[in-house]
Amino acid sequence: MAADLRPRTRAAEPAGPRLRRASAAALLGVVLALPGCGGPPAADPSPPVPPATASVPPGAASVPAGADATVSGIDALFLAMMVAHTEQTLEIVRLGLDRVTDSRIRTLIAAVRATETDELATMREWLRDAGPAAAAAAARHDHSAHSDAAAGLARLRAAAPADTDRVLLDVLSRHQRTAADLARAQVTAGTSERVRELARRVERSRTAEIELMGQMG
Repeated sequence: MAADLRPRTRAAEPAGPRLRRASAAALLGVVLALPGCGGPPAADPSPPVPPATASVPPGAASVPAGADATVSGIDALFLAMMVAHTEQTLEIVRLGLDRVTDSRIRTLIAAVRATETDELATMREWLRDAGPAAAAAAARHDHSAHSDAAAGLARLRAAAPADTDRVLLDVLSRHQRTAADLARAQVTAGTSERVRELARRVERSRTAEIELMGQMG
């Protein structure tokens, strides 16, 4: 019998893995576009890493019971980025509370401090629970020196008293827009449902804060 020499069509890859890789690439694209976050991405950010413990950190009450607690490399990267970003937000807010004069702005940034302090505790505990493999995946990126925060803090410290409120609104709006962008990408790219739910809350709250600050400016 003659051999069949007709070219064979390769079976199409399922849409799910393709979409997941594209989504992960989108999140990494957002990350690598941030100042201070250079360096090559992890070779494979997606494999899930089982958590070291089953503890439920404070601030996670809105996540449905039984939600997936596994953390992939891309989830760990988001959490690590948001921990660094939130630490910077709290630094901006601390400086702003010492300097702003508009009571509306003071009320807003006090609320930001309360919300993000809780979120920071949650994200730190999730990263600890994820174990050393997830931490190593996140550590492949340098997220320790985002220049938008450093430059913003310098602007705020140098602002004349009459300009402090305006500068604070501009600095914090820009900073929170970065958080919203990261969270939006994580909702699509993430694998852990509880991390994706946190990202949804972050995206909603930061977007609302930006809109409110725009009305105050």
